[in-house]
This record gives sequence, C-alpha cells and structure tokens, in this order.
Amino acid sequence: MKILSSSQILAADEATVLKERITSEALMERAGTAIYNWIRINMMNLDGHISIFCGTGNNGGDGLVVARKLLEQKKKIHLYKIAGRSEPSADFLANEGKLKSTGAGIQTIESASDLPPLEYGDIVIDAIFGIGLNRTPTGIYKETIQHINNSKAVVLAIDLPSGLFPETPVEDHQAVIKADWVLTLQLPKFAFFLPENYQFVKRFEILEIGLDKNFIEDAVPIAQLIGRREAKILLKERNKFDHKGTFGHVAIVGGSYGKMGSIILATKAALRVGAGMVTSFVPGVGVNILQIAVPEAMVVADKNDKELTSTIPENTFKSIAVGMGMGTSEKTMDNFEKILRSIDHPIVIDADGINCLAEKRSLIGLIPKLSILTPHPKELERLIGKWANDYDKIEKAKGFSAKFNVILVIKGANTMVIFRESIYINTSGNPGMATAGSGDALSGIISGLMAQDYDSLMAAILGTFIHGLAGDIGSENLGENSLIAGDIIENLPGAFRQLREL
Repeated sequence: MKILSSSQILAADEATVLKERITSEALMERAGTAIYNWIRINMMNLDGHISIFCGTGNNGGDGLVVARKLLEQKKKIHLYKIAGRSEPSADFLANEGKLKSTGAGIQTIESASDLPPLEYGDIVIDAIFGIGLNRTPTGIYKETIQHINNSKAVVLAIDLPSGLFPETPVEDHQAVIKADWVLTLQLPKFAFFLPENYQFVKRFEILEIGLDKNFIEDAVPIAQLIGRREAKILLKERNKFDHKGTFGHVAIVGGSYGKMGSIILATKAALRVGAGMVTSFVPGVGVNILQIAVPEAMVVADKNDKELTSTIPENTFKSIAVGMGMGTSEKTMDNFEKILRSIDHPIVIDADGINCLAEKRSLIGLIPKLSILTPHPKELERLIGKWANDYDKIEKAKGFSAKFNVILVIKGANTMVIFRESIYINTSGNPGMATAGSGDALSGIISGLMAQDYDSLMAAILGTFIHGLAGDIGSENLGENSLIAGDIIENLPGAFRQLREL
C-alpha cells in the first residue's frame, strides 16, 4: 500500500471531485459517513457521552458530518466548535448550516472556561485539525488539546491527531492529541510509523472513501507499506524438478568464543527459509557446537580457535551473511576487510560486521554494491551518526544508502527497508521479537532468500515481513513475553503457509 504526502492526498481529493463530477462537500459526506460507520460498529456499546471537538476547516467539517449521522440515530452528543482566527472553510459552513437546520446546538469554545468536563469512559472525537496543518497549535487550540489529553476519555482522531504533522517533526509535544484510535482516510500517513509519534497514534484504522484509484496508482509514494498482499506478490513458486542446487548455497560467517548462538540461529533460519545448502564458517571452537545443533549444515573451521582470521572461498556461494557474533578485534577486522575485498556480489552484513564498519570507516567503501546492512538503532547510530529526530534519522539513512549504493534494514517496531529515496515499511512483528538473536534469524532469512535468486531489495522486503509474521504466529501460541529467537525460526513454515494460502 502506498503512503502519499499530504499534498498528494489533497490532489487526490481534487482528482476525485473532477473525475466523479461531485462536489467537495459530497466527498466530505462520504468521509464522515465512513467514520460514522466505524463508530457505529466498534464503539456504540460504550456507555459514555460522545463529545465532538471541531476546528473550522475540512477536518472539522468531517466531524460535523459524523455529528449529524449520530443525531439521526438519536444518539446524544455534545458538539463543540473551537473559535480560532482562521476563516471557516466553505464545506465546514455548509455542514454547520445543515446541523443548525435540525435544531442541533453547537457550543463555541473561546477560552479555557468554556471547556466541558470529560469523564472516564466518555468518547471524544478529535476533528480539530487535519493533514493541512502547517503550524503548531497555540492559544485555545493548545488548551483544548491539553484538556482532552488530561481526561480519561477514549479519544478517536479523524484522519490525523490534531497537532501532529503528517511528514515533519512535532515541535511542541504538549500541543498534539494523544489518540487511542486514529480513523485515517483512504491511506495511512507517514507519521504513524515513527517511534517518536507512538504516544499520539496508539492504533489506526484505514477507512476507504473512494479516492481516485488511477491517481493513487500513478502517484510516486513517499513510502510503501508492506503487508501480506505485497509480500505474497514477491513470493516465488517452486518447480517440480528443482533441486538443492537450484536454491543456492549460503555462507554464514561469524561467531567467536562464547558467541556461537548467533551463528546457529542464522544458519537454521537460512535453511528453514528454503536455501538449498548452508555452510557456516566459524572459529575452531564452534565446529562441534554447529554440527550438533544444526546437522543439516556444513561447517568449516577457522585455523584460529577463538575468532575468525581466515577468508572464505567466496566463488562457491550464492549468498553470504557476515558479522553475527564475530567480534571486533584487530585480527577479526583485518579478516573482514579481506572478505570484503574478495567479494563482488551483494552480501548481508549484520551485528559486529556493522560495528567493524563504524570503527574502521574505510571499510564502508569496500561494501559490495546492493549489499544489505541490518542495524538495530544503536548500530545505525554508529554507522550514520546521531540524529535530531526520526525524520532526520531517515534522511541520514537515505543519504548513506545513496552514497554507498546499499540497502539498509532499520530494525524496530516498524522495520524500514531503505534503498536510496525509497522506503518500505514493514507491518508484521510484535514486541515479543525484541529479544536476543531475533536479528541473527533475520540475517539468515534474508541471505537464504538471496541464495534462491531473490534480488537484494526483494530479499530484504520479503525477509523482513516473513520474519515478523513468524514472530506473530509464535506470539499467538506462546505470548509476547515468552517468545525467543528460536521460536521465530520454528514458525517460519507457518508464515510461508499463511502467505501461500492468501
């Protein structure tokens, strides 16, 4: 699913009005009806009062449509209009007139003394500002937002929590609605997927309002959301006469004394995701451990017993993952440099491989083009430097990707795959996956897909989704608290099954 900018969404509104030969007011009616229908299905069993707070723009107009629909069903509501300095939109005025013609009352909020009491269990609908907001709320707007946030009401925001910008950082965190639900129209907004905005967007629901599909299809998105449908499109079918050679040979390179678990996890994941063969290159101390833990894999021992000091015969492998548990000693770093100089096709670099790059930055220029780096936030910081906010982080990541022609998989609640200016936001996964070894499993999954002739970007996108989906299946059975990395690997078959059965 595409994520468009606020200006693109406004243009999609205009395109829809022109194509369907309807008024913008009719489109507002469609939006308000979709919101009302969601509330009718999901919230009508709640006993609290319904209070609707409207600005005087089109977001407020949506709120007025919802209010009229609720009144038509004899629901008791309290309707408030914030008296700001901006001129009301034409569609807001039209819907205000429709409401007044029914005898419904609209209370104007001009100062803090006009703010109504809000009780525990009440439902508040935030229709103050939408995607057109271009400055931080102040005055009575900010006071109203703080009043709502300080209540114990259930807060629903229409399209976007008021005060939250769709594509730029929040300037005043005290001037943004903290929504329990965001009922967003047609497409999700980029701001929903950034850690710093989680306090404002706990959950969101996408409501279809029939915007012009051709316009959306032709638009170049600022990001793309990867769900089951998108992941299934990437998934390849196996042919009857394929064999293990068809599905490629993976090299898993890493490990050091006391850190062999990461290699076991990556090796198992590469096999479980469908690679034909996997060979693990490990220090001598890890040979017996690997052969006992993963009998399906081959193991090659480094001449050094405790750390990696030997390069690998690269030309026999279709994909390589390097760095897990490897350490960052001088000998290991020198060997890592030799490995990078010997390879001319994309590889996966994780964990200590990334730390080596950060510590000896001359190595970055040796990374094979279209390689995949899979940093967690602290590893990313070592790689690209500190960032001022999540938006700055993404811009720095895009710049790094473009400069070195690599793909970054930025791990987190909404893992992002970044390649140059393109952003792919993953939707699978859960907090239970924040556990040691989860990233090692991901590296094995991605390298296993690359061995099966998925190109780097496809492997990163699909591998990230399958990894998260396996974690979701595992958490359903075990709970988030009890999930460990091995459970993610064990549930990979279920993840593939669910995708193929779509």
